[in-house]
Amino acid sequence: MTESTKTTSRPSIPLAVLLIVLGMAALALPALTSWSVVLVIAWLIISSGVIQFIHAFRSKGAGTILWKVVVALLYLVVGGYLVFHPLLGAAALTLMLAVFFVVEGATDLAAYFRVRRAPGAGWIFFDGVITLLLGVLVWRHWPSGSLWVIAALVGISMISTGVTRLMIGLAARRRQIPELPSEMRRAA
Repeated sequence: MTESTKTTSRPSIPLAVLLIVLGMAALALPALTSWSVVLVIAWLIISSGVIQFIHAFRSKGAGTILWKVVVALLYLVVGGYLVFHPLLGAAALTLMLAVFFVVEGATDLAAYFRVRRAPGAGWIFFDGVITLLLGVLVWRHWPSGSLWVIAALVGISMISTGVTRLMIGLAARRRQIPELPSEMRRAA
C-alpha cells in the first residue's frame, strides 16, 4: 500500500461512520431533522436576499435597482417566514418533492417508451415506476407526512453515502498496489 492510499483512506473511514450515524439519527429524529433542513434552506434564502440587496445598490439605473430591491425583499420575506414557520416550510418542501417525483417518474416512463427496444431500457422503466410511486406515496401522505418524508430522504441519503464512502475507504486500505518494474517506470 502506498503512503498516499494510507493517508487518503485513514480519515475517510471515521467520516463515513459519522455519516452513517448521523443518517440513523436523522431517521430516528424526523421532526428535528426536518426542522433543521428547513432552517438551513431558510437561512440560505435570507443570505441570498442580503446579497441581492447589497448588489441592488451597486447596479446602475433606477429600474435595475428597484427590481433588485423587490427581489431581495422577496427573498428576505420568504426566508424569514420559513424561519418563523418551519412546519409550514416542511409541508411546502414536501409538496414540491412530491410534484418533482411525479413529474420525474412520468418523464422517465415517457423516455422509456421512446427507447424501449434499446439495451438496458428496462432500467429506465424501473426507475420511472419507482420514482412515480414514490411521488404518489409522498403526495398521499401530504401534509401529515411532511416531517418523516424530509427526514427519510435526508437520512437514507446520508446512510447510503456513508456506506459507500466506508466501502471505498476499506477497499483502498486493503488494496495492495504493486510497484511497477523499473522498465515500466522509465517508460512512464
